[in-house]
Amino acid sequence: MPRCRVNLSTMIFLVILQGAAVVLFCGWYVQLSPCEPAPSNGKVHVLLLSSWRSGSSFLGQVFSQHPSVFYLMEPAWHVWTRLQKPGARVLRMAVRDLLRSIFQCDFSAMEAYLSERHNVSSLFMWSHSRALCSPPVCPLTPRNEFSNQTLCSQTCDALGLRVVEEACSTYSHVVLKEVRFFELESLYPLLQDPSLDLRIIHLVRDPRAVVRSREQSARAFVNDDAIVLEQRNTPAAEVQYKVIQEICRSHVRINERAVLKPPPFLKGRYKMVRYEDVARNPLEEIKDMYNFVGLKMTSQLGEWIYRVTHGKGKGTKKEAFKITSRNAADVSQAWRSVLPYNKVKRIQEVCKGAMSLLGYRTVNSDKEQKRLDIDLLVPQEPYQFSWLQAKTEHPSDG
Repeated sequence: MPRCRVNLSTMIFLVILQGAAVVLFCGWYVQLSPCEPAPSNGKVHVLLLSSWRSGSSFLGQVFSQHPSVFYLMEPAWHVWTRLQKPGARVLRMAVRDLLRSIFQCDFSAMEAYLSERHNVSSLFMWSHSRALCSPPVCPLTPRNEFSNQTLCSQTCDALGLRVVEEACSTYSHVVLKEVRFFELESLYPLLQDPSLDLRIIHLVRDPRAVVRSREQSARAFVNDDAIVLEQRNTPAAEVQYKVIQEICRSHVRINERAVLKPPPFLKGRYKMVRYEDVARNPLEEIKDMYNFVGLKMTSQLGEWIYRVTHGKGKGTKKEAFKITSRNAADVSQAWRSVLPYNKVKRIQEVCKGAMSLLGYRTVNSDKEQKRLDIDLLVPQEPYQFSWLQAKTEHPSDG
């Protein structure tokens, strides 16, 4: 039988050729595969995306009190406060880059927006984070217990942010609540970053209820309103309508981009939630959100959620930024008996498209507005989450 003699140089060439073929094939396969690369650190990153006075503080606490969550409330506040002159469009990239760092438990970027001598209490609404009231940041609240914001602010205040980074690295979920994004496109780099496993929960609320709630704390929004309106000169009487119009437009942009033709990297990463649905069925809706991000509901959390959503409170001006025990369903309908109809009519005019898309019925008279037996919430259409169902039907789609 004849023998084939292959010299060493030919063999090396064949091995190199085979390796190159494998690399090319792997690159080709990754490009065709819709699956995103697995995050390198194993964490889940959650952005609670909403607007002011939409129930986002409550939703933030729903996540903050979970023992597996490191939570921070509105880190972009620091960007908007330090760089007030530009509008929201200019600031969005700085906000995005700050969020990327915090999701990775790197707080060095935050130092650019803080005073030279800063500590944990320099962070906006820091005591709203149970993680910043718990070890290793503070011994006050064990991780499996609920934090008290008042006690935390009186007792906990570690020096520097290194201990915050240390704490952040010990949790499986990093959750940030933010009200300063008005479109999804600026978040695309985060969604495509293989070191992040980003999920977006988009919380919306009836704009008529939002305006009513904003009026209770109007002074707190003066600087933010100017940034939302890109520093344009707007008559004082028109500011609230122009701002709510921008908020409504942003909800439309975000929802349509995520639902109608989502890019591949957004698949399975977006969920829209209406505040009113949470108010009516808090446990069911919150369980659904937990499932979406890979968290488990505990009996202790279920009891706490029931208490804070079935209290007797009505949500007074003094409680505007506090999480107190209230009747959530009553609070969600309070605007109907408080706002004058001419104001409601104007809000409906500037937010007509958003209300139709998100499922809020308009009222055509003062009498209709005050009839609480008329349900103004349209049942959610299945098409809004059809691509999530498609993911379940085709597991190979990643």
